[in-house]
Amino acid sequence: MPESITKVVKRNGQVVTFDKEKVVNAIFKAAQSVGGKDRRMAEILAEKVVHHLALSKKPPALPSVEEIQDIIEKELIEEGHARTAKAFILYRADHAKLREGQDRQANATSGNIPYKKIWQVLNWSIDHDCFSIAKINERIAKGTYPQLVTEVTEKYQADVKAAAEKVLARKDEVRIVIIAGPSSSGKTTTTIKLEEQLKAQGFELLAMNLDNYYFDLSHHPKDEFGDYDFETPEALDLALINRHLAELLEGKTIQMPRYNFKTGKREEKTDPLTLKPHQLLLLDSLHGLYAPMTQSVPASKKFKLYIESLCQIKNTDGEFLRWTDVRLLRRMVRDSWHRSYNPKQTLEHWHYVRRSEIQHIIPFVGTVDHIVDGSLPYELPVYKKHLFHHFPEFVKEYREDPKRQDAFIRAKRVHDMLAAFTQWDDENVIPKDALIREYIGGSIYKY
Repeated sequence: MPESITKVVKRNGQVVTFDKEKVVNAIFKAAQSVGGKDRRMAEILAEKVVHHLALSKKPPALPSVEEIQDIIEKELIEEGHARTAKAFILYRADHAKLREGQDRQANATSGNIPYKKIWQVLNWSIDHDCFSIAKINERIAKGTYPQLVTEVTEKYQADVKAAAEKVLARKDEVRIVIIAGPSSSGKTTTTIKLEEQLKAQGFELLAMNLDNYYFDLSHHPKDEFGDYDFETPEALDLALINRHLAELLEGKTIQMPRYNFKTGKREEKTDPLTLKPHQLLLLDSLHGLYAPMTQSVPASKKFKLYIESLCQIKNTDGEFLRWTDVRLLRRMVRDSWHRSYNPKQTLEHWHYVRRSEIQHIIPFVGTVDHIVDGSLPYELPVYKKHLFHHFPEFVKEYREDPKRQDAFIRAKRVHDMLAAFTQWDDENVIPKDALIREYIGGSIYKY
């Protein structure tokens, strides 16, 4: 018997743990695209791929991702799965083009998150012994987790203060401050914190939450799963937003709508809003950077702030955790108590969130005036307490469902990530005004 494969070389040269489940997923997704529904067959084919891989690679030689994909193609063809093989070949070609585009974008000066910002976050994480799951677990074991909470809180506060100083430097022209970012990045808390900073300098602020401008859910089409897609900027009444912004800058009073997330409808009651000469209007919106959102306002009158969880934590394989997985956990916790969504619904809806972020948020990051890091290296041990018990069930349920393979892959990845963390139960060590309170509750702020 050949020795089993335990490690694989990624395209960037990094050596990581080999996961046969990824081979199964790749085959099953290709089969699914041509009407296949038998995951067990994908598992059988994956076993053959692994066997041939072990025969072709003698220790200490390690297989590469490309070599694994070559064997998958060969196995599919030899086993008579021509249509699935074709789908897999096209999948590889599409992703190769996508990687080329990502490389070009990463090298462009107008790329998404500036490298300098990422480096600052990583450097801070290294200096504070929280750059890996192992290091965070070690801090819990040593009893320095509460100190980590304090350190992270101070870092976040300093970042928001830096943003406030930039606004003040343009106080003679700026009338609107836009706080934007992907779902559950910390927009609302950051808006409140920025308001506190500016008020300390004698400015009166006026908050305008664009979430109130959602159309009623009944106006939105449903997909094959019965889900509403209200993650696009077109789910908001853009015409009304622009008219109201223009009227506010003209000194007029508008009637701002109220949106009820539990009913999915605007309420009959509205709130009058007037922007006075000594006030700044704060916009907290998922899509604040989307140009049509504020096209009625001259660029010189806008200050754009972007917030993202720039998490720089490595897993047990030395790979950085995905920012979107952290934000998914935040949203799952928050939705369960604040918006009447259970964690399962949030997970199944996440593909809409990601699609909207990629299309309508990420492309505009290069236009912002300041980026706030909303990552909290201490938060994942807390989310393990709230959510980990759900994930074995999610993984089991989605595993055999051809229509939910994206949810399965995501659930499995997050399950494995949370499993590696030491759970933290005592939330009393977390300040009542901390950003994480936006999700777990217990904040002094009202959201």
